[in-house]
Amino acid sequence: MDTFEITTKVVFGQDALDYIKNFQDEKVFIVTDPFMVKSGMINKITAYLGSNQYEIFSDIVPDPPMELVVKGVEAVTEFKPNCMIALGGGSAIDAAKAIMDFSRKIGRLEAMKFIAIPTTSGTGSEVTSFAVITDKEKGIKYPLVSNSLLPDVAILEPELVKSVPSSIVADTGMDVLTHALEAYVSTKATDFSDALAEKSVELVFEYLKRSYESADDIEAKEKMHNASCLAGLAFNLASLGINHAIAHNIGGKLHVPHGRTNALLLPYVIEFNADIEGYTPSHYTKAAKKYAYLAKLIGLEGANTRSSVRNLINEIIKLQKEMKMPTTLRECKISAEDLNKSREDIIKGALEDACLITNPRKATHGDILEILHKID
Repeated sequence: MDTFEITTKVVFGQDALDYIKNFQDEKVFIVTDPFMVKSGMINKITAYLGSNQYEIFSDIVPDPPMELVVKGVEAVTEFKPNCMIALGGGSAIDAAKAIMDFSRKIGRLEAMKFIAIPTTSGTGSEVTSFAVITDKEKGIKYPLVSNSLLPDVAILEPELVKSVPSSIVADTGMDVLTHALEAYVSTKATDFSDALAEKSVELVFEYLKRSYESADDIEAKEKMHNASCLAGLAFNLASLGINHAIAHNIGGKLHVPHGRTNALLLPYVIEFNADIEGYTPSHYTKAAKKYAYLAKLIGLEGANTRSSVRNLINEIIKLQKEMKMPTTLRECKISAEDLNKSREDIIKGALEDACLITNPRKATHGDILEILHKID
């Protein structure tokens, strides 16, 4: 038996921030990063709140460590808000999720509302029960998974992503595509998660390049914001796979941005999961057939399943090149020496990663090693 449930209320489109007016009389704790304060972006949120009714915790850093979560929990339990707002990218929202969850339990703030406002179109964290916290001493990223991490409300305001640099648009956009594709071929995929993933993939191929090319293309910004949320809903239902299992560990050890790492791996992961070499039409894997269907959905014709999968892979590589993305770890300024030092730890961590459980094809040490060789 399966279930389909969306816990988070999603407010989207231009002027979505108006929804914050509902909390102008509440005591609000805002979790964000220093840039949001320095750039004045935070003012777009506080403008809707009553004076002296909010506190800003702006210590968030990329790959937030547990020590930061503890500091945030201490600040929340002292302030005792009615509502917490997370403003920022995946790091801010993930940190806020952990802070919120522990604060509700430790600080007896069970009734505290939690609102997530993403400022990048990538993680989908605003609608997922996942958060990633880093142990910096061990160089390991720990995924937290619990329905208690789900925000009560997600606000998708396209104006907030207009100023995102093009390189970040590329990284986060490829993260969206990876989320959708991994959810689509997951062993936990259903008709409901597939519908969300398919629409996300369509939107990415139609609007990501436009969003990359123009900061003022508000339609493209809005559509990519929606695509990110849809992919988040899809993988929250179906989970992910080997792409994220490896990316989590590359990020933890080599500190390559998450979306960029996913993009490096994606063509080779599709190739691995599809397992199309030497197969006859009657023996194509389920994953291969689903990749082939997506290729046709975005207008890529193929003579058979094998050629359709190849066309999808080639289209992804083409999109990466058009957005001037690196295609190897060396292009990400990771030396051969650093990679060699970390390779075995990355493989070990990937094999132990929870995302690997729902990958459509079982992976061995040698399989992951081969994928790493292709991106070194």
